[in-house]
Amino acid sequence: MSCARPTAPGAQLPPRAMAAVLALLLAWPAAISAVTVTQDSLLNVCMDAKHHKTEPGPEGQLYGQCILWKDNACCTANTSLEAHQDQSYLYNFNWDHCGAMPEKCKRHFIQDLCLYECSPNLGPWIDQADTSWRKERIRDVPLCWEDCEQWWEDCQDAVTCKVNWHKGWNWTTGTNQCPKGAMCQKFKFVFPTAAALCEQIWSGSYRYTSHHRGSGRCIQMWFDPTQGNPNVVVAQYYAHGDAPPNSPLSILLSLLPLALLALL
Repeated sequence: MSCARPTAPGAQLPPRAMAAVLALLLAWPAAISAVTVTQDSLLNVCMDAKHHKTEPGPEGQLYGQCILWKDNACCTANTSLEAHQDQSYLYNFNWDHCGAMPEKCKRHFIQDLCLYECSPNLGPWIDQADTSWRKERIRDVPLCWEDCEQWWEDCQDAVTCKVNWHKGWNWTTGTNQCPKGAMCQKFKFVFPTAAALCEQIWSGSYRYTSHHRGSGRCIQMWFDPTQGNPNVVVAQYYAHGDAPPNSPLSILLSLLPLALLALL
């Protein structure tokens, strides 16, 4: 009778299997590090656009509604001032293209512009732009329910002639005018819901959500700066969320079962 002890499963690995497992283990720390760097690069950043600073920082003289971002901003004081002007040099955009926009409505567009120009917390939603005047834009930023609903409520009786304000205007005079044949109508007919307004007016820059202010799951246009900027944790949540399908971490995780099978 043989006295040899039985070999435990996985105690002896073929050289090829051992090499595969070793390669996976060696690659794991580098993949984790790469994912962390990628995630962190989405935080506290300014997009590459027309008036943005190259990196965020304090701006103690921010004007009006943009003052919420004075402690850490991607906009300059002059940009914040111009954001409050009708047909400012920023974009030569005329809010009053179908008659005077009510002040209660205009304040939302000013706040929208302040968020866009000043916030350093939009990194997870920065995307490449297809225009000559900026290299990057935002897309599908999850706005808080209150911000979209109040925007629509205060603007429903304002008047416009277009759904998508990013393109399709008549610029022959140097400022935006309604294209030929476009009819001026109240917002509530052009944008029948708050979701339609938030998601369509800037060609998908924002996404309507059911998340509420303070939830940590949606970006706030309006907040109390004495309580800190709530959008910091929102950007962190989305930047550090599930790894995208083609990330190094996801690829290594997909290889893990094969490595474990090799041990059997």
